[in-house]
Amino acid sequence: MDESLFDQSQGNRANKVCSLEEAIGHVQAGDAVHLLCSHTRWSAAARALIRKWWGQDPEWTLVMLSLSSLGTLFFRGGLVRKVVTGYSGDVFPNFSPNPRFGTAYLSGEVQVEHWSFLSFAQRMEAAARGLSAITTHSLAGSSMEANQGYATVDTPFGTVGMLQAYAPDIAFVHGAVADAAGNIAFHPPMLEGVWGALAAKRGVVATVERIVDDIRPWAHLVRIPAHQVLAVAECPLGAHPGGLYGRFTSAEPYGEDLQFWSQVREVSRQDDAAFDEWITKWVLEPADQTEYLELLGSERISRLRQRAQSDSWKADAASMPPDLESPANDWERAAIFGARTLADRLVATQADTVLAGAGVANLATWLGAEMARERGAPTVLTAELGLLGYEPTLADPFVFNHRAFPSATMLADSDWVLGAMIPGPNTSCVACLGAAQVDAAGNINSTVIPGKVFLVGSGGGNDVATTADEVVIVTTLSAKRTVSQVPYITSPGDRVTRIATELGVFRRRETAEGEAGSSRPLFELIAVASGMEATIRERLGWDLVIADEC
Repeated sequence: MDESLFDQSQGNRANKVCSLEEAIGHVQAGDAVHLLCSHTRWSAAARALIRKWWGQDPEWTLVMLSLSSLGTLFFRGGLVRKVVTGYSGDVFPNFSPNPRFGTAYLSGEVQVEHWSFLSFAQRMEAAARGLSAITTHSLAGSSMEANQGYATVDTPFGTVGMLQAYAPDIAFVHGAVADAAGNIAFHPPMLEGVWGALAAKRGVVATVERIVDDIRPWAHLVRIPAHQVLAVAECPLGAHPGGLYGRFTSAEPYGEDLQFWSQVREVSRQDDAAFDEWITKWVLEPADQTEYLELLGSERISRLRQRAQSDSWKADAASMPPDLESPANDWERAAIFGARTLADRLVATQADTVLAGAGVANLATWLGAEMARERGAPTVLTAELGLLGYEPTLADPFVFNHRAFPSATMLADSDWVLGAMIPGPNTSCVACLGAAQVDAAGNINSTVIPGKVFLVGSGGGNDVATTADEVVIVTTLSAKRTVSQVPYITSPGDRVTRIATELGVFRRRETAEGEAGSSRPLFELIAVASGMEATIRERLGWDLVIADEC
């Protein structure tokens, strides 16, 4: 028998390995450029792209699930005319608006198309599958219903939400390892997954930590096949200032550079001259990834490698003991009220999971879940990044903290968490969400106050609010936050059962028969901080109703 018939080599596959500078040559003016977000958020390829096209006005559409601080570089360089996204804001040290996004969006300098995290990915899933549209639970009852790519359709099976397929022209990804042919393996969790890369019309430009001779030892981690890849470049620490979690392949992990995240957040808020100076140093002057890593320095890189160790949190916890002497501020009090409220709901419902939203809701969720488990609830934590059954680590309250990943019982992606588990009939889920604004119907606005201020966008909030069994909101109570009617509905309030603030807690009333259409508020006060009833009445955007037991 001719043994060559069973040769397991890669055959005549083209060698797609090239320099990063060559790889980005596949991008053209006018492209819809997709930058994929997994648990890594920046990439060497994005910096190279910005460097090559700086100031040339290529009129790109930037397709990016979460812009974070990286997006401000595209804006400052005059590189984008339109953005398709689920979130535009900073992510560290907390999720917050970035004025450069707001200024560009409100002025019309950059057009923006808002989607939820799940619907963003689902549109590209449809394109990757060769479908013209795909069904979704998300967006119904929100202001995003008006998006051109969404419609409700009456079918023999009921009314369903439909998303139009969307395919970017080209996609950029950062993987762990790839072979020379371009088969790319990723470390989980994956956040948006790879649908955008699979849908890209011309294909994928990839950077990876390592090029390997044989990808087959990690075949179970390959998510993008070689035929979809245009070019692959080896870029160690190519996700910096993001990190690479896990030892799933031969790629060496590294932690997030939190100092760098904070620095770019701060400098992007300064004047153009200061921002340009920073961009010149970190983006425009380093000719390639080698020079960029030299600028970072070996000592800093060593610290990032150490941060990826599973016990690295212990040193931070020892050096940053909790401050138990200072009085609690408003947000901390809101988190405490939120945690107690959430714990009560988890015990009452015996929920399988609790989803942690961003910001103060995350702290309330972590604490509330622990309190509920002490009372016998079976609830485990989940997060839209693709985490299930994880536990927080001390000294690092960031919702997507990589140090929490080793404790997870499952690492997946947002499609699984937001699109399958939470809406699925066999999982009970209570969600805890924050709110820039919340109104008398429980609707949340985290996107925009038209003509005044841009906030951040939906993130996964809309997806969760439309499918969780119930929602607990945690926020502070003020005339600007608790309003009679939000001007933009990011997440509908149909499933909101509690609103916890630093001054008190509200519960959705059980409406009496014949009360439909009544002007009586849906939420009643069930707990109040000592002496704060008058303050609540003054700040609340709707008439205060006090429950009998309060």
